Amino acid sequence: MRDKEVALRIRRLLTAACSIAAAVAVFTLPTTPSAGADVAVTKVSNKVEVRCAFTTLKQSSDWYFPSGTPKALLWLQHGFAGANDAMDDTARKFAAQGFLVFAPTLPTSNLLGCTLENLGNNTNFLHNVADLFGKAADPKDKLGRSFTEAKTKAARPELTLPTAMVFAGHSAGGEAVPYVTQELRADYPAAFANVRGLILFDPVKSFIGNNLSSSLNHLSNTSLPVLALSAPPYNCNRNGSGTAELIEQLPRTFYGIRLTTGSHIDVEASSAPAPDKAACGTPQSKNVEALQRLSVAWATDFVTGTPTPDFYPGGTYYETLRTAGTIQTLS
Repeated sequence: MRDKEVALRIRRLLTAACSIAAAVAVFTLPTTPSAGADVAVTKVSNKVEVRCAFTTLKQSSDWYFPSGTPKALLWLQHGFAGANDAMDDTARKFAAQGFLVFAPTLPTSNLLGCTLENLGNNTNFLHNVADLFGKAADPKDKLGRSFTEAKTKAARPELTLPTAMVFAGHSAGGEAVPYVTQELRADYPAAFANVRGLILFDPVKSFIGNNLSSSLNHLSNTSLPVLALSAPPYNCNRNGSGTAELIEQLPRTFYGIRLTTGSHIDVEASSAPAPDKAACGTPQSKNVEALQRLSVAWATDFVTGTPTPDFYPGGTYYETLRTAGTIQTLS
């Protein structure tokens, strides 16, 4: 059974399980993507190979090309029971600002344990995901082959895969991203040196294992930026479990923001499938705009190495959001 079919079935189950929560949720229309902002973005869909135990999976992967030379590679990972289609809106926002976005679909269920969320022990599989980025400099390896095919389809043969990388993950993807990063640090130090920072969209800790806490604890010994954009604690983010782990494990002065009326799926924005909205609440336009603008700005700052004051506590845009009650500073 294909991953998207599995994801659809699980979404239907989630919808039924969360019907009471959905009935009392306050819904507003999601933001509409700006055609002007996305017009220069080229999307290409293909496959990427990821090792799984004694076999190799061929997973759906979306590539988003900016109009000019990319400033960095941005890995954008969907959440539990999701697929890369749900990340389309936000992927386009990153690409419109100069990032080459790689958005793969990773399995929700797999008999060999090759899953995004830890449903038993997915650590070997996440090591294999790390292997994609650990060998990114080799155009003949798995990520390089997928990129080469994608750039040919996009009619961008002049491009090379950027050296600088930013990793961003939603929900269970927000647990996988730090774990993969720590795997790079342990086994692919040259590639880890190219990771400029992590963005976690309402991260969620797996019921099983300690992937999130252990990886964040190890990364606390580095200066790697890790910032979150979270929703208030409720059933869809397991009562804010991932955000709590971030604050507990990392000794930082700034952890990111909480959208005070946010939904767990704000990062999915206008791309959010109907079952996700029914289960977790429809994203509000003000929250989507804040999430996308802040996260793109932070990712850009990770790459340049120079914070833009407007997007942090004390800055004009940040304080406008805070004064309006749209965001709170995580602490």
